[in-house]
Amino acid sequence: MNFNKVKEKVIMKRLIPVFLATFAFSQDDWFITNYEYGKMLYHNPRGISCAKCHGERAKGKVIAKYYVTKKIKGTDKVEKIEKIVKAPNIRNVTLNQLKERLLHYKNLSVMPRYNYLTDEEIQAIYLYIQAQKDKK
Repeated sequence: MNFNKVKEKVIMKRLIPVFLATFAFSQDDWFITNYEYGKMLYHNPRGISCAKCHGERAKGKVIAKYYVTKKIKGTDKVEKIEKIVKAPNIRNVTLNQLKERLLHYKNLSVMPRYNYLTDEEIQAIYLYIQAQKDKK
């Protein structure tokens, strides 16, 4: 074995523990970005997916349609009225509005409660939603 190969192996053996320690003890280095974490949480927040109601790009979408009947005054006829339950576009909400809606500071009708999400998780979801503004 030549001298350069031996030297290279020794250097590598010394550097590997340094690199491992750097990754093990670094708190700011993540394997995924905040955007990727937000995307993951948006699609699977340990509950009902945000995308189920608000759509892949957070533009909002129809959740359900149903019909109610109403008797027309003065006749025997019945009118059929279509009702639509639609989740709103959430791409323009502020971080505080998103927190209020997720944590239910205000009474919302069909929105599930996500009071188990941490501030960091909500911020990551917000980052992902804001990035959807640029996408069609």
